[in-house]
Amino acid sequence: MLKKDNLPLGILLGLFTPVFAFFLYYLFAVRPSHIDFFQFLGELKGNYHLIPKLTSICLLLNGLVFYLYTRVRKDVTAKGIFLVTMLYAIAILLMKLIR
Repeated sequence: MLKKDNLPLGILLGLFTPVFAFFLYYLFAVRPSHIDFFQFLGELKGNYHLIPKLTSICLLLNGLVFYLYTRVRKDVTAKGIFLVTMLYAIAILLMKLIR
């Protein structure tokens, strides 16, 4: 399935790669401090200014996936990844402007 070159696959990869990166961030950066996942989510809810920063960090993995798909010439899938990355970027900017 990941070898196909289509826009819906790129959109799905673009949406779920930052979510996967968020869980990786929790596992490797937060969990060693013995903080429960739901407690971590509560801390994020309490510190709204951290959400755009964490989202930006999670988007780095989207950049890696985009790079890999452009290297193997799956350009339509890469367009979907790029589209969703730009939507995430707009959401980050809006979150920073609102608060």
